[in-house]
Amino acid sequence: MAKAKTIYSCTECGGQSPKWQGQCPHCDAWNTLVESVAEALPASGKNRFSALAASGKLQQLAEVEASEVSRTPTGISEFDRVLGGGLVEGGVVLIGGDPGIGKSTLLLQALAHLSQSQKVLYVSGEESAQQIALRAKRLSLDARSVNLLPEIQLEKIQATIANEKPDVVVIDSIQTVYSEQLTSAPGSVAQVRECAAQLTRLAKSNGVTIILVGHVTKEGALAGPRVLEHIVDTVLYFEGDTHSSFRLIRAFKNRFGAVNELGVFAMTEKGLREVSNPSALFLSQHGTQVAGSCVMVTQEGTRPLLVEIQALLDASHAPTPRRLSLGLEQNRLAMLLAVLHRHAGIACFDQDVFINAVGGVKITEPGADLAVLLAIVSSLRSKPLPEKMVVFGEVGLAGEVRPVQRGQERLKEAAKLGFTHAIIPKANAPKHKIDGMTIIAVDRVDEAVEKMR
Repeated sequence: MAKAKTIYSCTECGGQSPKWQGQCPHCDAWNTLVESVAEALPASGKNRFSALAASGKLQQLAEVEASEVSRTPTGISEFDRVLGGGLVEGGVVLIGGDPGIGKSTLLLQALAHLSQSQKVLYVSGEESAQQIALRAKRLSLDARSVNLLPEIQLEKIQATIANEKPDVVVIDSIQTVYSEQLTSAPGSVAQVRECAAQLTRLAKSNGVTIILVGHVTKEGALAGPRVLEHIVDTVLYFEGDTHSSFRLIRAFKNRFGAVNELGVFAMTEKGLREVSNPSALFLSQHGTQVAGSCVMVTQEGTRPLLVEIQALLDASHAPTPRRLSLGLEQNRLAMLLAVLHRHAGIACFDQDVFINAVGGVKITEPGADLAVLLAIVSSLRSKPLPEKMVVFGEVGLAGEVRPVQRGQERLKEAAKLGFTHAIIPKANAPKHKIDGMTIIAVDRVDEAVEKMR
């Protein structure tokens, strides 16, 4: 078999060059040429266009039958929730996370369950067969039907998949796989992109579900080209502190389900265990009410979660007071402090402000704004909020409290967990009374601060 010809493509303009150069000859950008495999061109002239036309089939969208995609449960309900119900035939899933967070453990547990009804293959490029066998033994998994392939060469992996015809394949990890058609080292941009594209093509053509494990950079993003996330169907991220036993898995892209779904696990000696009531993780157990603590209801995909927001204000002895936020956006905290000063008359310019979301959860939605402000006011005045109170709402620069999505579901979740009071945007006020809960609807920040007394 002849070795495939390689070319160098510019990541900026897409121009191609037969050899590597420091500067792109098309757009003059520096260090943008990366190696890739040159595709063979069809015959020239009329035969070329005839071949291209014959390879595609023109269809009317109205004639395409829209049917629900069948899913295969992994046996781990929290994992299935994030996937959108389970694995899809021919789907490609990319899962990333910090080293030691539990990616390999979770996938080995899922494969052990799937192997009872389907043919599975675990391709390991980082660990030996003995290491994986020791992990399965430590987790007390019945992995007798799990096929194992310690290999990093793409062509051998493709040949094994073609011969064995498994239903589900795990590649651990995509950064260790290399193709002999490229001369660059494993983990390079060209290798990661080409190997991922080849495996995705194999999954779509043969109906094989492929799960790719990806490394992350020190900033927490998936290593390799950004196109890697565009190629696959689903992108999942493992989150959590390695010093804590709790792990969160979040969907950032899902062509077969909702994004921002959250799965919660606890790492134990027997592997990852599902957490049935995740709200309990993000609420501190105080003997009495404490100042600077406010409980909010955030929406993670289709799941409402109760999270405790803690604030601590202390007199600053430096020319520039500190602003530190854990689990919430730093720039948004500065904006909220300005709104609090301008529209509620509460100044914090001489105070160090520290904000923390309990449990290590990261809150990205603006629905946490009102809870952050009330926690700050509570800490500044050393006055606790009323017991069993939840707060949510977005705050605008004009001091208005804006509604958030799925407000009714948030209130019902809080009522189910025993909360009796809620400060919410007026536009989210329920039309029908919720049993056991007193609703305080507000329009502006100063009104919310007044109601918390």
